[in-house]
Amino acid sequence: MQELNQEDFAAQLKRDDQAVLLDVRTDAEVAEGYIPNAQQLNILNSGYFMEEAKKLDPNKNYYIYCRSGGRSAQACMLLDSLGAQNTYNLIGGFSEWKGDRTS
Repeated sequence: MQELNQEDFAAQLKRDDQAVLLDVRTDAEVAEGYIPNAQQLNILNSGYFMEEAKKLDPNKNYYIYCRSGGRSAQACMLLDSLGAQNTYNLIGGFSEWKGDRTS
């Protein structure tokens, strides 16, 4: 897992053709807005999260965010434990995101 600040996360995500953007927040949080092209995978629904995480391609690069960075760090560690090669955590999460967003 690598921790990336807002600028590095956005720049790296934009140029990465193997990128998968994951939003690990709840449905209610996602309803308030999200980063375009993000796939939701609610980490608080742990059974569902692990079931879906096991289906992910370990060779892709996973850019993960939550509200503030804590749950996404946990998600990165879980994906790493399942064999993901590259996981990136957004420091500060969506609450500090200054890039494009959908509301």
